[in-house]
Amino acid sequence: MGGWSFTAISEPWWPFVFILLAGWLPTDIWRYLGVLSAGRIDEHSPFAALARTIATSLVAAVIAQLVLFPTGSLAAIAPLVRVGAIAAGFAAYLLLGRRVLVAILIAEAILIGGAVLT
Repeated sequence: MGGWSFTAISEPWWPFVFILLAGWLPTDIWRYLGVLSAGRIDEHSPFAALARTIATSLVAAVIAQLVLFPTGSLAAIAPLVRVGAIAAGFAAYLLLGRRVLVAILIAEAILIGGAVLT
């Protein structure tokens, strides 16, 4: 039995439809609305500052979740090494002229070095 019924889940095309409806479509609608309205928003307005603050906090939350509650291969690295790599990367960012790439490379080197040594 095909179509849009519960039994359609066994069809080979169903995961692609699900990804389209549940993943791509809801997020892309907001992206397109953002692009359409971005020209009319003053980048120094309180609304833009709030949007930047929320976006930055979401990225920080994802990074914190990856560092403090990792899965997969990252979970095998000691928590002290993971937190130390983040701290060293942030310190490098502040001390070396706010260069993001340099900070990422230093944090990665510490993380990889800690993974090899443990």
